[in-house]
Amino acid sequence: MADVARQAEVSIKTVSRVVNDEEGVRPQTAAKVRAIIETLGFHRHEGASMLRKGRSTSIGLIVEDLGNPWYSQLAASMEREARSRQHFLLSVSAEGLPEREAELVDALVARRVEGLVVVPASSIPSEAIRRAALQLPVVCVDRPLPGLHADTVLSDNDGGTRSAVEHLAAHRHQHLGFLGDDAAIWTAQRRHTAFVQSYDSLGLPGRPRTALGPYAAGEVSDILQEWCSGTAPVTAVLTSNNRVTLAVIVAVRTLGLDLVVVGYDDFELAEFLDPPITVVHQDPAALGERAVQQIFARLDGDDAEPRTLVLPTRLIVRGSARRAARIGEGRSGDRARHTAS
Repeated sequence: MADVARQAEVSIKTVSRVVNDEEGVRPQTAAKVRAIIETLGFHRHEGASMLRKGRSTSIGLIVEDLGNPWYSQLAASMEREARSRQHFLLSVSAEGLPEREAELVDALVARRVEGLVVVPASSIPSEAIRRAALQLPVVCVDRPLPGLHADTVLSDNDGGTRSAVEHLAAHRHQHLGFLGDDAAIWTAQRRHTAFVQSYDSLGLPGRPRTALGPYAAGEVSDILQEWCSGTAPVTAVLTSNNRVTLAVIVAVRTLGLDLVVVGYDDFELAEFLDPPITVVHQDPAALGERAVQQIFARLDGDDAEPRTLVLPTRLIVRGSARRAARIGEGRSGDRARHTAS
């Protein structure tokens, strides 16, 4: 900035005013300064600008695990959307721990982020996030936080689960199983409930066999072995997210089970497996974009009551459900030890 001021024969303050589009500089002088800036290739120091304005021009994101590809896609789409408004994205992982999430909320607020997007680690809002929602826009993504004054962006968990169950039933699978993620997670609960309701509404025989995590080492294999035995074996399994899908695929291959797998969430190389895996696709990029757009809507003056946006899912049909199911009748109401009550 000193070089620009020297060549333009003006003060550094004048250059600063031109760079920051402030008033108080004659048009001829401003044009001269801009020409020299262009020649020298000068770029404004964003950090200094943020400090001067007393705000960070950044958005905070707290997820469970940035190493999970689903969260990585969410963060990437949010970063693009924030950048289009000249904002940065600060992304951190809470590792599924409510106490760590609370610490991260306080840390991001202390760094004066202008908005906060959270994939909640708990179904109960912490005091930290309650305080944050009083100071700046907060959006919950993927999971709601009842009682928090904040917007929410969700996928259609019920519709996505129902489409998978109907697809399996259409391919003559009558005895289905559901393997869900941690029982404490809202999406696992929601998809489990939707699975049972869809099973019953289609009039499929017996009781649906279901299990929710967390799972001990080898437990997924034990569950599948039990479900696939007896006179009315499960012929197809729906999983509740990509991590559970991969655990089931490994168990099926290791045990040599004749079992169809349909997963919730798409994952890398799913279409190249043999058979390719049919999935319920929820779009993390769309969720991220809508969350950031909602943050900026609030920053731009939208003071309406908190709203919940539910984005549609899509069943991506590949080869994994096309094999004919084994036909066999078992005792009505047969239940394995892992059937949910």
